Amino acid sequence: MRIVVDHSRCTGLGMCESIAEDVFEVQSDGSLRILIEEIDPARREEIQAAVDSCPTEALKLVD
Repeated sequence: MRIVVDHSRCTGLGMCESIAEDVFEVQSDGSLRILIEEIDPARREEIQAAVDSCPTEALKLVD
């Protein structure tokens, strides 16, 4: 499972980072960096909550 970011939609608000700070990091220029390439399936619920928190719908979780 991995996270896909649509950088053209991401505004760097950091809602995802506030839920899973070890996975998401908003850079000083406002861009989003994914810190973990492959997500542990045991964290699916937490990561899905972070993805769902994105107000611009820039994040997607794919298997």
